[in-house]
Amino acid sequence: MDGDSSRCGKLESILQDGSLEPHHLPLGYLRNITNNFSEERVLGEGGFGTVYKGVLPNGKTIAVKKFNSSSPGVKDRHFENEASHLTRLKHPNIVLLVGWCSETENIYVQYNGKYICAEKSERLLCLEYMPKGNLRGYLSDEASGLGWDTRYKIIEGICCGLHYLHEEWQHSTPIIHMDLKPANILLDDNMVPKIADFGLSRLFSDEKTWTCTINRDGTLGYMAPEYINKGLITTKSDVFSLGVIIIEIVTGHRNYPDENCPDQTPQEFIDLA
Repeated sequence: MDGDSSRCGKLESILQDGSLEPHHLPLGYLRNITNNFSEERVLGEGGFGTVYKGVLPNGKTIAVKKFNSSSPGVKDRHFENEASHLTRLKHPNIVLLVGWCSETENIYVQYNGKYICAEKSERLLCLEYMPKGNLRGYLSDEASGLGWDTRYKIIEGICCGLHYLHEEWQHSTPIIHMDLKPANILLDDNMVPKIADFGLSRLFSDEKTWTCTINRDGTLGYMAPEYINKGLITTKSDVFSLGVIIIEIVTGHRNYPDENCPDQTPQEFIDLA
């Protein structure tokens, strides 16, 4: 109990002072605050894992992102990307990392009619809780009633966060988010936007301003044409995604054409504005 109280105090301190460093949290503690990762605590699900609502002993709330289990000894690139980048990023428009967990535990599973002992790796991140959810839930006809002042502030906040990633963070080497979309823009009580989900992000070196890849990870409709067609990654990849998001916020439509909408052209989408 004393250990839980101490951890709770540290988490609260980090939430209050974003300059403090996140720290390791035991898997058992994260199980306790999420009610053993119960379905009732699910805040959202994505391609890399599930986010749960964690309630601290003092009643405060955090978000616990549980990555899909990986095999022991196999590096989880998405977890490592997000953990390493968020540990160093401190900005009002970037979601705050407050803790992390990387543990391997022994479990008993049935195999060929027998129970055997196997290892299971768990990777989790603890983030500040965003009570308003993500931006996607506010994009519909009439933008769900959002006033123009609110829409402008959301756009401005996303732009500030992205500018910080590309040009201002402490090492002055661009971080490319690579999956900027409304579902990865979280909103606090005051509708302040915070960029989240850095599983696909790329960190460039001082000498590099672009790279090419054979992978095409991301979300169709928000991926830049040069990335889809040639695998080219630059800061412009994020700027393209930003442009789509801005149009969606202004129009209230989520209808940017992708492979599922072959009959609609980008110009038709722009004309909605």
